[in-house]
Amino acid sequence: MELFNNLALGFGVAFTFQNLIYAFIGCMLGTLIGVLPGIGPVATIAMLLPATYALPPIAALIMLGGIYYGAQYGGSTTAILVNLPGESSSVVTVIDGYQMARKGRAGPALAAAGLGSFFAGCVGTLILAAFAAPLTEVAFKFGPAEYFSLMILGLIGAVVLASGSLIKAVGMIVLGLLLGLVGTDVNSGVARYSFDIPELTDGIGFITIAMGVFGYGEIIANLSKPEDQREVFTGKVTGLFPTKEDFKNMAPAVLRGTAIGSMLGILPGGGALLAAFAAYTIEKKTKLRPGEVPFGQGNIRGVAAPESANNAGAQTSFIPLLTLGIPPNAVMALMVGAMTIHNIQPGPQVMTSNPELFWGLIASMWIGNAMLVILNLPLIGMWIKLLTVPYRWLFPAIILFCAIGVYSTNNNTFDIWLVGAFGVIGYGFIKLGMEPAPLLLGFILGPMMEENLRRALLLSRGDWTVFVTRGLSASLLAVAAVLLIVVLLPSVKSKREEAFVEE
Repeated sequence: MELFNNLALGFGVAFTFQNLIYAFIGCMLGTLIGVLPGIGPVATIAMLLPATYALPPIAALIMLGGIYYGAQYGGSTTAILVNLPGESSSVVTVIDGYQMARKGRAGPALAAAGLGSFFAGCVGTLILAAFAAPLTEVAFKFGPAEYFSLMILGLIGAVVLASGSLIKAVGMIVLGLLLGLVGTDVNSGVARYSFDIPELTDGIGFITIAMGVFGYGEIIANLSKPEDQREVFTGKVTGLFPTKEDFKNMAPAVLRGTAIGSMLGILPGGGALLAAFAAYTIEKKTKLRPGEVPFGQGNIRGVAAPESANNAGAQTSFIPLLTLGIPPNAVMALMVGAMTIHNIQPGPQVMTSNPELFWGLIASMWIGNAMLVILNLPLIGMWIKLLTVPYRWLFPAIILFCAIGVYSTNNNTFDIWLVGAFGVIGYGFIKLGMEPAPLLLGFILGPMMEENLRRALLLSRGDWTVFVTRGLSASLLAVAAVLLIVVLLPSVKSKREEAFVEE
């Protein structure tokens, strides 16, 4: 009963004209930023943070929250249409979403992403409202050893996820881990693998690698072929919305993705990202129905599940922020900054000392998710129009937007050259038949793994058994070991290779 009273208070706050306007502005800005490749929610919120000084605290946080989940929404649009993951959590959407667009099914892919995101966002918000306090206890049980083990499980999941050869998949993950080591050492502050290039002392940016390997690599591959053989959208776009059969395939995938995202979103670090990869891995392990398109060739489940997972994760990532004052990712760290600007101390006392803010923000998430569906579903036709632009005009525009996005992250021209270099490397991957998604997961999880490994060893005074003597850590490592053994079994290995043969 208390929950309903609290939600009634929240909706009373969120449904004021001023707060509705700021929620709409946040969602609109977030979607536009998500669609532009390279300019993610972190850069947008960082740029707009000073603009919130003059706003009331609740309106400021509602707008920043709208930008966050709006960007998660918009990131899937570029991932599906032009093979560019605007956000780290959109990396998996690229695999099947782009293939659907190439087959003239961009409409159903965008609708699946939109509807899956809406459902997952609503469920994630409900979980945030109902289980905020108990779920933080789960997050508290995760120490450095548990995080390290969870990330090992994530990387082994990426091996299962990758199509084609297991050796190539492992090679891509190792390359990703090595790229993640470039920069300044966490403990000693010494620059490593930077080759005396000052721009590399901060490490290589995720956007730089993602834009280069996915975006520029695909463009170089297309330009290397005669015009009539280019793998672009030559076919007619059929149907803007999913068919009855699509809904039948999508529904269970959305439910599974939402459940995974809601659980992993509360974990500090790459919760929403790990959720998207985990959801895709589970879909690949689920038996294909008769007549269903194989994964990697445009299966609608490969879009619906990871999009649901990353949106559910985006909502539940507010749990550690609002209840413990711990920001689980860079966007939430900026939200802490916004709260501090307005003299609000994030943590357990927010719920008791400032219930209007706490419940008003939660209620605004439902309103924001509804706004996103109303905004985005009618725009599907407009996004599809992008596919009718001749490729000779489209590819320079993509290159330009990528360059602007990458430059705006650090205001550094070196990053633009780096994207070009990764574009050539991405072209090499296409020629060698190597899947770049595991590389990006290795790159993102590598620094976090190293940090948690070193922290765990510092706390245990160099005792490596800490990873197997702590119950939760040992369980995660055991699951990872079982998964690896199953994948390496000769019968499973041959079946897996058959499943990934391109038609």
